[in-house]
Amino acid sequence: MPEYFIQERQLSSVTRTLVKDEQGISLFLLVGKWGGKGDVLALYKMNGDLVARIKQSSVIFGHKFDLYNGFKKVGSLKKIFNWPGDFYYIQQLRWMVFGDIYNHRYAIHHFNKVVMEMDKATLVTGDYYVLSIPEAADAPICICIAAIMDYWLYNRKKQTDIDLDATPDFS
Repeated sequence: MPEYFIQERQLSSVTRTLVKDEQGISLFLLVGKWGGKGDVLALYKMNGDLVARIKQSSVIFGHKFDLYNGFKKVGSLKKIFNWPGDFYYIQQLRWMVFGDIYNHRYAIHHFNKVVMEMDKATLVTGDYYVLSIPEAADAPICICIAAIMDYWLYNRKKQTDIDLDATPDFS
């Protein structure tokens, strides 16, 4: 099963993120910006070909992200509920994301078929997220979903700091 390695805490940052294989060879580059409606992260092969991208389509009442395989929209990811654990769904792909999101140990399923499993590993060069993806063709979208999960995890406090009952001050 192909495995993809990403340096820990790089997915949610604004920096360039390299995705490597088991031998440490760079396969993909994830670049872009998070935070506002319309912001985009793009995933490129190392030869410069665009393979997938994420577009932030909503920031009010929960973030929503559109997923693209190249330039074709393949789905939208949104949180369905978070008790007792987080559960995310991509209706168009019929993919479910669930598990221990907080500790980066979760999976993506299409019914009873595993699409991706996320775990962590410590190597000589540092701490990494390990994405096990049985079908190499699913890797670009799975990497994008992992980036969204990382973003939601590390930006959770910012989202919960908004007081929806507060009266705006227009003075």
